[in-house]
Amino acid sequence: MIPIADRMAHIQPFYVMDLLAKARRLEAEGRSIIHMEIGEPDFITPAPIIHAGEAALAAGETHYTPAKGLPALREAIAGFYAGSYGVDIDPARIIVTPGASGALQLVMSVLINPGESVLMADPGYPCNRHFVELVDGKPVCVPVGADTGYQLTAEIVEAAWRPDTKAVLVATPANPTGTLLTLEELTALHDTVSSLGGLLVVDEIYQGLIYDAVGGTALSIADDIFVINSFSKFFGMTGWRLGWLVAPEAAVGPLDRLAQNIFLAAPTLSQHAALKAFEPEVLEILEARRVEYLQRRDFLLPALREMGFELPVTPQGAFYLYANCEAVTDDSHAFAEALLEEAGVAVTPGRDFGFNRPEAHLRFAYTTSLPNLEEGVARLRKFNRL
Repeated sequence: MIPIADRMAHIQPFYVMDLLAKARRLEAEGRSIIHMEIGEPDFITPAPIIHAGEAALAAGETHYTPAKGLPALREAIAGFYAGSYGVDIDPARIIVTPGASGALQLVMSVLINPGESVLMADPGYPCNRHFVELVDGKPVCVPVGADTGYQLTAEIVEAAWRPDTKAVLVATPANPTGTLLTLEELTALHDTVSSLGGLLVVDEIYQGLIYDAVGGTALSIADDIFVINSFSKFFGMTGWRLGWLVAPEAAVGPLDRLAQNIFLAAPTLSQHAALKAFEPEVLEILEARRVEYLQRRDFLLPALREMGFELPVTPQGAFYLYANCEAVTDDSHAFAEALLEEAGVAVTPGRDFGFNRPEAHLRFAYTTSLPNLEEGVARLRKFNRL
Protein backbone atom coordinates (compact mmCIF):
# COMPACT_ATOMS: atom_id res chain seq x y z
CA MET A 1 0.00 0.00 0.00
CA ILE A 2 1.16 3.53 -0.82
CA PRO A 3 0.19 6.01 1.94
CA ILE A 4 -1.56 8.77 -0.03
CA ALA A 5 -1.87 12.20 1.60
CA ASP A 6 -5.23 12.83 3.29
CA ARG A 7 -5.91 15.91 1.17
CA MET A 8 -6.30 13.73 -1.91
CA ALA A 9 -9.58 12.42 -0.52
CA HIS A 10 -11.04 15.85 -1.35
CA ILE A 11 -9.58 16.14 -4.87
CA GLN A 12 -12.30 14.85 -7.17
CA PRO A 13 -11.80 13.80 -10.80
CA PHE A 14 -12.40 16.25 -13.61
CA TYR A 15 -15.26 14.21 -15.08
CA VAL A 16 -15.26 16.01 -18.43
CA MET A 17 -11.80 14.57 -19.09
CA ASP A 18 -13.20 11.06 -18.59
CA LEU A 19 -15.98 11.84 -21.06
CA LEU A 20 -13.46 13.24 -23.52
CA ALA A 21 -11.34 10.10 -23.24
CA LYS A 22 -14.41 7.92 -23.88
CA ALA A 23 -15.37 10.08 -26.84
CA ARG A 24 -11.87 9.72 -28.29
CA ARG A 25 -12.07 5.94 -27.90
CA LEU A 26 -15.37 5.87 -29.77
CA GLU A 27 -13.85 7.99 -32.52
CA ALA A 28 -10.91 5.59 -32.77
CA GLU A 29 -13.48 2.84 -33.33
CA GLY A 30 -14.90 4.79 -36.26
CA ARG A 31 -17.80 6.59 -34.55
CA SER A 32 -18.71 10.16 -35.42
CA ILE A 33 -18.70 12.30 -32.25
CA ILE A 34 -19.94 15.88 -31.89
CA HIS A 35 -17.84 17.49 -29.17
CA MET A 36 -19.69 19.93 -26.92
CA GLU A 37 -18.01 18.80 -23.71
CA ILE A 38 -14.57 20.36 -23.62
CA GLY A 39 -13.82 24.00 -22.84
CA GLU A 40 -11.15 24.36 -25.51
CA PRO A 41 -11.38 26.55 -28.62
CA ASP A 42 -11.62 24.50 -31.80
CA PHE A 43 -9.62 27.15 -33.64
CA ILE A 44 -5.88 26.56 -33.81
CA THR A 45 -3.51 29.20 -32.47
CA PRO A 46 -3.34 32.18 -34.86
CA ALA A 47 -0.58 31.74 -37.44
CA PRO A 48 1.49 34.80 -36.42
CA ILE A 49 1.80 33.40 -32.89
CA ILE A 50 2.83 29.99 -34.21
CA HIS A 51 5.42 31.57 -36.48
CA ALA A 52 6.81 33.58 -33.57
CA GLY A 53 7.22 30.37 -31.59
CA GLU A 54 8.96 28.69 -34.52
CA ALA A 55 11.30 31.67 -34.90
CA ALA A 56 12.13 31.62 -31.19
CA LEU A 57 12.99 27.91 -31.39
CA ALA A 58 15.16 28.46 -34.46
CA ALA A 59 16.93 31.30 -32.65
CA GLY A 60 17.79 29.04 -29.72
CA GLU A 61 15.42 30.63 -27.21
CA THR A 62 15.28 27.45 -25.14
CA HIS A 63 16.65 28.62 -21.79
CA TYR A 64 14.86 29.62 -18.60
CA THR A 65 13.34 33.07 -18.35
CA PRO A 66 13.04 35.04 -15.10
CA ALA A 67 10.45 33.46 -12.79
CA LYS A 68 8.11 36.42 -13.30
CA GLY A 69 8.35 36.03 -17.08
CA LEU A 70 10.02 37.78 -19.98
CA PRO A 71 10.18 41.52 -19.24
CA ALA A 72 9.05 42.25 -22.80
CA LEU A 73 5.95 40.06 -22.38
CA ARG A 74 5.04 41.63 -19.05
CA GLU A 75 5.34 45.04 -20.68
CA ALA A 76 3.16 43.85 -23.57
CA ILE A 77 0.49 42.64 -21.13
CA ALA A 78 0.58 46.01 -19.36
CA GLY A 79 0.22 47.70 -22.75
CA PHE A 80 -2.80 45.52 -23.50
CA TYR A 81 -4.55 46.73 -20.34
CA ALA A 82 -3.72 50.33 -21.17
CA GLY A 83 -4.87 50.11 -24.78
CA SER A 84 -7.96 47.96 -24.26
CA TYR A 85 -9.23 49.13 -20.87
CA GLY A 86 -7.47 52.42 -20.13
CA VAL A 87 -5.85 50.96 -17.02
CA ASP A 88 -2.19 51.66 -16.25
CA ILE A 89 -0.51 48.64 -14.67
CA ASP A 90 3.10 48.56 -13.56
CA PRO A 91 4.67 45.56 -15.38
CA ALA A 92 6.41 44.76 -12.09
CA ARG A 93 3.00 43.61 -10.78
CA ILE A 94 2.57 41.07 -13.58
CA ILE A 95 3.71 37.46 -13.20
CA VAL A 96 3.62 35.15 -16.22
CA THR A 97 2.58 31.62 -15.25
CA PRO A 98 2.13 28.11 -16.71
CA GLY A 99 -1.51 28.68 -17.59
CA ALA A 100 -4.12 30.30 -15.38
CA SER A 101 -3.88 27.17 -13.25
CA GLY A 102 -0.32 28.12 -12.34
CA ALA A 103 -1.56 31.56 -11.33
CA LEU A 104 -4.33 30.10 -9.15
CA GLN A 105 -1.87 27.77 -7.47
CA LEU A 106 0.43 30.69 -6.70
CA VAL A 107 -2.37 32.84 -5.31
CA MET A 108 -3.86 30.18 -3.06
CA SER A 109 -0.45 29.06 -1.82
CA VAL A 110 0.63 32.59 -0.94
CA LEU A 111 -2.65 33.76 0.60
CA ILE A 112 -4.33 30.80 2.30
CA ASN A 113 -3.19 29.25 5.57
CA PRO A 114 -4.37 25.76 6.59
CA GLY A 115 -7.93 26.01 7.87
CA GLU A 116 -8.72 29.34 6.21
CA SER A 117 -11.66 29.40 3.81
CA VAL A 118 -12.29 30.82 0.36
CA LEU A 119 -15.82 31.65 -0.80
CA MET A 120 -16.75 30.83 -4.40
CA ALA A 121 -19.90 30.40 -6.48
CA ASP A 122 -21.56 27.02 -6.98
CA PRO A 123 -21.84 26.15 -9.86
CA GLY A 124 -18.26 27.03 -10.70
CA TYR A 125 -15.04 25.80 -12.24
CA PRO A 126 -14.20 22.59 -10.35
CA CYS A 127 -10.45 23.07 -10.07
CA ASN A 128 -10.88 26.27 -8.06
CA ARG A 129 -11.94 24.43 -4.94
CA HIS A 130 -9.15 21.90 -5.45
CA PHE A 131 -6.50 24.62 -5.47
CA VAL A 132 -7.80 25.63 -2.05
CA GLU A 133 -7.76 22.01 -0.86
CA LEU A 134 -4.18 21.66 -2.09
CA VAL A 135 -2.98 24.15 0.53
CA ASP A 136 -5.25 22.65 3.22
CA GLY A 137 -7.68 25.52 3.01
CA LYS A 138 -11.47 25.18 3.03
CA PRO A 139 -13.36 25.89 -0.18
CA VAL A 140 -16.85 27.17 0.63
CA CYS A 141 -19.06 26.67 -2.41
CA VAL A 142 -21.99 29.06 -2.08
CA PRO A 143 -25.13 28.09 -4.05
CA VAL A 144 -26.19 30.74 -6.57
CA GLY A 145 -28.97 30.81 -9.12
CA ALA A 146 -30.46 32.62 -12.08
CA ASP A 147 -31.67 35.49 -9.89
CA THR A 148 -28.07 36.72 -9.54
CA GLY A 149 -26.85 35.47 -12.90
CA TYR A 150 -25.21 32.52 -11.09
CA GLN A 151 -22.76 34.99 -9.53
CA LEU A 152 -21.90 35.95 -5.99
CA THR A 153 -23.15 39.34 -4.87
CA ALA A 154 -22.00 41.60 -2.06
CA GLU A 155 -25.08 40.57 -0.05
CA ILE A 156 -24.48 36.85 -0.59
CA VAL A 157 -20.83 37.20 0.42
CA GLU A 158 -21.72 39.09 3.59
CA ALA A 159 -24.26 36.42 4.55
CA ALA A 160 -21.83 33.56 3.81
CA TRP A 161 -18.80 35.12 5.51
CA ARG A 162 -17.23 33.02 8.27
CA PRO A 163 -14.66 33.79 10.95
CA ASP A 164 -12.11 31.75 9.00
CA THR A 165 -12.80 33.37 5.60
CA LYS A 166 -9.70 34.83 3.97
CA ALA A 167 -10.71 35.46 0.36
CA VAL A 168 -13.48 35.44 -2.24
CA LEU A 169 -12.91 34.04 -5.72
CA VAL A 170 -15.19 35.11 -8.58
CA ALA A 171 -15.04 34.64 -12.35
CA THR A 172 -16.27 36.98 -15.08
CA PRO A 173 -17.21 35.63 -17.58
CA ALA A 174 -17.77 32.46 -15.62
CA ASN A 175 -17.42 28.78 -16.35
CA PRO A 176 -19.88 26.97 -16.67
CA THR A 177 -22.54 29.68 -16.95
CA GLY A 178 -20.94 32.29 -19.20
CA THR A 179 -22.37 35.11 -17.06
CA LEU A 180 -20.68 38.40 -16.18
CA LEU A 181 -20.15 40.66 -13.22
CA THR A 182 -20.45 44.34 -14.07
CA LEU A 183 -17.84 46.76 -12.78
CA GLU A 184 -20.48 48.11 -10.40
CA GLU A 185 -21.08 44.60 -9.02
CA LEU A 186 -17.35 43.97 -8.75
CA THR A 187 -16.92 47.26 -6.93
CA ALA A 188 -19.63 46.31 -4.43
CA LEU A 189 -18.00 42.91 -3.93
CA HIS A 190 -14.59 44.48 -3.39
CA ASP A 191 -15.95 47.00 -0.89
CA THR A 192 -17.73 44.27 1.08
CA VAL A 193 -14.79 41.86 1.07
CA SER A 194 -12.37 44.61 2.08
CA SER A 195 -14.65 45.79 4.90
CA LEU A 196 -14.72 42.23 6.24
CA GLY A 197 -10.93 42.01 6.20
CA GLY A 198 -10.62 39.69 3.20
CA LEU A 199 -9.12 39.68 -0.30
CA LEU A 200 -10.79 39.52 -3.70
CA VAL A 201 -9.48 37.23 -6.46
CA VAL A 202 -10.99 37.67 -9.93
CA ASP A 203 -10.68 35.13 -12.74
CA GLU A 204 -10.86 36.96 -16.08
CA ILE A 205 -9.62 34.20 -18.39
CA TYR A 206 -12.61 34.59 -20.74
CA GLN A 207 -12.31 38.37 -20.70
CA GLY A 208 -11.96 38.75 -24.48
CA LEU A 209 -15.03 36.60 -25.18
CA ILE A 210 -17.86 38.98 -24.29
CA TYR A 211 -20.86 39.44 -26.58
CA ASP A 212 -23.67 41.65 -25.30
CA ALA A 213 -21.85 43.96 -22.93
CA VAL A 214 -18.84 46.23 -22.72
CA GLY A 215 -15.81 44.41 -21.38
CA GLY A 216 -13.87 45.65 -18.39
CA THR A 217 -11.36 44.56 -15.81
CA ALA A 218 -11.38 44.47 -12.03
CA LEU A 219 -7.99 46.16 -12.18
CA SER A 220 -9.81 49.43 -12.86
CA ILE A 221 -11.42 49.23 -9.41
CA ALA A 222 -8.53 48.92 -6.95
CA ASP A 223 -4.87 47.93 -6.65
CA ASP A 224 -5.40 45.26 -3.98
CA ILE A 225 -7.33 42.81 -6.20
CA PHE A 226 -5.65 39.68 -7.56
CA VAL A 227 -6.58 39.26 -11.25
CA ILE A 228 -5.91 36.07 -13.21
CA ASN A 229 -5.92 35.84 -16.98
CA SER A 230 -4.77 33.42 -19.66
CA PHE A 231 -3.60 33.07 -23.24
CA SER A 232 -5.70 29.89 -23.55
CA LYS A 233 -9.27 30.90 -24.29
CA PHE A 234 -9.49 34.21 -26.18
CA PHE A 235 -5.99 33.90 -27.66
CA GLY A 236 -6.41 30.22 -28.58
CA MET A 237 -3.17 29.02 -26.96
CA THR A 238 -4.42 26.20 -24.73
CA GLY A 239 -1.56 23.77 -25.34
CA TRP A 240 1.09 26.45 -24.93
CA ARG A 241 0.25 26.55 -21.20
CA LEU A 242 0.58 30.26 -20.57
CA GLY A 243 -1.30 32.63 -18.30
CA TRP A 244 -0.64 35.61 -16.09
CA LEU A 245 -1.42 37.14 -12.75
CA VAL A 246 -1.65 40.81 -11.79
CA ALA A 247 -1.04 41.12 -8.06
CA PRO A 248 -0.95 43.88 -5.47
CA GLU A 249 2.58 45.22 -5.16
CA ALA A 250 3.04 43.87 -1.62
CA ALA A 251 2.36 40.31 -2.78
CA VAL A 252 4.72 40.26 -5.76
CA GLY A 253 7.81 39.29 -3.76
CA PRO A 254 6.25 36.20 -2.13
CA LEU A 255 4.64 35.17 -5.42
CA ASP A 256 7.97 35.49 -7.22
CA ARG A 257 9.75 33.39 -4.58
CA LEU A 258 7.14 30.66 -4.79
CA ALA A 259 7.17 30.64 -8.60
CA GLN A 260 10.94 30.13 -8.48
CA ASN A 261 10.41 27.07 -6.32
CA ILE A 262 7.41 25.30 -7.81
CA PHE A 263 7.82 25.83 -11.57
CA LEU A 264 10.80 28.19 -11.94
CA ALA A 265 9.29 29.88 -15.00
CA ALA A 266 6.57 29.56 -17.62
CA PRO A 267 7.54 27.84 -20.91
CA THR A 268 10.11 29.94 -22.74
CA LEU A 269 8.91 29.25 -26.29
CA SER A 270 5.34 30.02 -25.30
CA GLN A 271 6.37 33.37 -23.87
CA HIS A 272 8.23 34.38 -27.02
CA ALA A 273 5.27 33.29 -29.14
CA ALA A 274 2.84 35.25 -26.97
CA LEU A 275 4.70 38.47 -27.72
CA LYS A 276 2.76 38.41 -30.99
CA ALA A 277 -0.62 37.93 -29.31
CA PHE A 278 -1.35 41.62 -28.87
CA GLU A 279 -0.38 42.65 -32.41
CA PRO A 280 -3.19 44.24 -34.51
CA GLU A 281 -3.10 41.42 -37.10
CA VAL A 282 -3.69 38.82 -34.36
CA LEU A 283 -6.36 40.84 -32.58
CA GLU A 284 -8.21 41.10 -35.91
CA ILE A 285 -8.19 37.30 -36.23
CA LEU A 286 -9.40 36.92 -32.65
CA GLU A 287 -12.20 39.41 -33.13
CA ALA A 288 -13.47 37.43 -36.13
CA ARG A 289 -13.45 34.31 -33.97
CA ARG A 290 -15.34 36.10 -31.20
CA VAL A 291 -18.05 37.00 -33.72
CA GLU A 292 -18.23 33.35 -34.81
CA TYR A 293 -18.66 32.23 -31.19
CA LEU A 294 -21.53 34.70 -30.90
CA GLN A 295 -23.18 33.20 -33.99
CA ARG A 296 -22.82 29.73 -32.49
CA ARG A 297 -24.36 30.86 -29.19
CA ASP A 298 -27.25 32.48 -31.00
CA PHE A 299 -27.97 29.21 -32.81
CA LEU A 300 -27.55 26.79 -29.91
CA LEU A 301 -29.31 28.78 -27.19
CA PRO A 302 -32.78 28.93 -28.82
CA ALA A 303 -32.39 25.38 -30.13
CA LEU A 304 -31.90 24.05 -26.60
CA ARG A 305 -34.74 26.14 -25.24
CA GLU A 306 -37.05 24.77 -27.94
CA MET A 307 -36.20 21.23 -26.82
CA GLY A 308 -37.20 21.91 -23.23
CA PHE A 309 -33.87 22.80 -21.67
CA GLU A 310 -34.23 25.74 -19.33
CA LEU A 311 -31.73 28.60 -19.71
CA PRO A 312 -33.22 31.49 -17.75
CA VAL A 313 -30.16 33.70 -18.23
CA THR A 314 -28.61 34.45 -21.61
CA PRO A 315 -24.85 34.10 -21.11
CA GLN A 316 -22.93 37.19 -22.19
CA GLY A 317 -19.48 35.65 -22.44
CA ALA A 318 -17.21 32.59 -22.62
CA PHE A 319 -18.48 29.71 -24.82
CA TYR A 320 -20.80 27.73 -22.57
CA LEU A 321 -24.50 27.19 -21.99
CA TYR A 322 -25.44 25.80 -18.56
CA ALA A 323 -28.86 24.27 -19.01
CA ASN A 324 -31.40 22.93 -16.56
CA CYS A 325 -32.33 19.53 -18.01
CA GLU A 326 -35.09 18.45 -15.59
CA ALA A 327 -37.66 18.48 -18.40
CA VAL A 328 -35.77 15.68 -20.16
CA THR A 329 -34.00 13.74 -17.37
CA ASP A 330 -33.60 13.51 -13.60
CA ASP A 331 -29.97 12.33 -13.88
CA SER A 332 -27.72 14.54 -15.98
CA HIS A 333 -24.73 12.21 -15.64
CA ALA A 334 -26.61 9.15 -16.89
CA PHE A 335 -28.13 11.29 -19.65
CA ALA A 336 -24.69 12.50 -20.78
CA GLU A 337 -23.30 8.96 -20.79
CA ALA A 338 -26.22 7.64 -22.83
CA LEU A 339 -26.16 10.61 -25.21
CA LEU A 340 -22.51 9.91 -25.98
CA GLU A 341 -22.89 6.16 -26.36
CA GLU A 342 -26.14 6.15 -28.35
CA ALA A 343 -26.12 9.43 -30.28
CA GLY A 344 -22.46 10.38 -30.47
CA VAL A 345 -22.90 13.75 -28.77
CA ALA A 346 -20.56 14.66 -25.91
CA VAL A 347 -21.73 17.16 -23.25
CA THR A 348 -20.68 17.69 -19.64
CA PRO A 349 -22.93 16.76 -16.69
CA GLY A 350 -23.39 19.19 -13.83
CA ARG A 351 -21.44 17.05 -11.35
CA ASP A 352 -18.22 18.66 -12.62
CA PHE A 353 -19.29 22.10 -11.43
CA GLY A 354 -20.17 21.70 -7.78
CA PHE A 355 -22.92 20.54 -5.47
CA ASN A 356 -25.76 22.87 -6.42
CA ARG A 357 -28.26 20.47 -8.02
CA PRO A 358 -25.71 18.98 -10.44
CA GLU A 359 -28.07 16.19 -11.47
CA ALA A 360 -30.38 18.83 -12.97
CA HIS A 361 -27.83 20.53 -15.22
CA LEU A 362 -25.73 19.96 -18.33
CA ARG A 363 -23.04 22.18 -19.81
CA PHE A 364 -22.95 22.60 -23.58
CA ALA A 365 -19.74 24.09 -25.01
CA TYR A 366 -20.08 25.74 -28.41
CA THR A 367 -16.42 25.13 -29.17
CA THR A 368 -17.16 23.41 -32.46
CA SER A 369 -18.28 24.62 -35.87
CA LEU A 370 -21.82 25.74 -36.63
CA PRO A 371 -22.42 22.72 -38.94
CA ASN A 372 -21.28 20.43 -36.11
CA LEU A 373 -23.63 22.20 -33.70
CA GLU A 374 -26.49 21.76 -36.16
CA GLU A 375 -25.73 18.05 -36.43
CA GLY A 376 -25.42 17.79 -32.64
CA VAL A 377 -28.84 19.40 -32.16
CA ALA A 378 -30.39 17.06 -34.74
CA ARG A 379 -28.94 14.03 -32.94
CA LEU A 380 -30.11 15.36 -29.57
CA ARG A 381 -33.66 15.81 -30.87
CA LYS A 382 -33.69 12.28 -32.24
CA PHE A 383 -32.11 10.80 -29.13
CA ASN A 384 -34.66 12.19 -26.73
CA ARG A 385 -37.52 12.59 -29.23
CA LEU A 386 -37.47 16.31 -28.54
